[in-house]
Amino acid sequence: MVRVGLVQLTASDDPAANLTETTDFIGQAVAGGATFVLTPEVTNCVSTSRSHQSEILRKQENDASLAALQAQAHDLGVWVLIGSLALATDEPDGRFANRSFLIDPSGKIVATYDKIHMFDVNVSETETYRESASFRPGNTAIVAETAFARIGMSVCYDLRFPHLYRNLAQAGAQIITVPAAFSPVTGAAHWETLLRARAIETGCFILAPAQTGEHRQMQGKSRKTWGHSLVVSPWGKVLADAGRIKGVTLVDIDLSDVSSARQRIPSLCHDRPYEGP
Repeated sequence: MVRVGLVQLTASDDPAANLTETTDFIGQAVAGGATFVLTPEVTNCVSTSRSHQSEILRKQENDASLAALQAQAHDLGVWVLIGSLALATDEPDGRFANRSFLIDPSGKIVATYDKIHMFDVNVSETETYRESASFRPGNTAIVAETAFARIGMSVCYDLRFPHLYRNLAQAGAQIITVPAAFSPVTGAAHWETLLRARAIETGCFILAPAQTGEHRQMQGKSRKTWGHSLVVSPWGKVLADAGRIKGVTLVDIDLSDVSSARQRIPSLCHDRPYEGP
């Protein structure tokens, strides 16, 4: 049995303020018995202004949030998934990385994952996103070994690409992480359904810590996110829903449920070649 703690944030575009709240919530999760704590996408900075991001974001080796969360993982002796950090890069076009980090109890970075699928959508006439204008996409899927499970890593919009999740499960993932900053419109319509589908299809636990509420901006237009951090069992049951409030959600998960679900419906072993349409 593993007790996981999902941190739900309403991050602003001020990394220092976000870090203070994030470390407080991680501390609360560990005080509640969590040995694996997860934070949402863009834990360090939710911003709609590329110019502001250019001013405040740092490369991985110089990022204060990453260093502080590595130190906290070490001090508390727990596994931490930083859902993602927005980071500066050496890209000639100035685009940033949207990078997830898995940190072990010694504070070491065990794995990193750069979000593959960019959120370039027109949700409505008034709500559009062009993530690829500010962030470069990753190109590598990741499954990481931990002391308690094999973890597949994803971020937010990846959720709509089921082949990625099948690949992660077939590569050995027992848990798949889906940190997110989901739109309220698409969140209300699709968030829970997609997370439950990915759990059922893969026979994995899905751990999805999320941003929530209205995000304070020093620059740029305001941003709202859906919240509802979820834990979903390998059978597709929602074990916890954090609603719309900031804070910590604690859930005990039994990894034997993964093998049980896959034995009942071994669809991961039933791929067959076929010709395209």
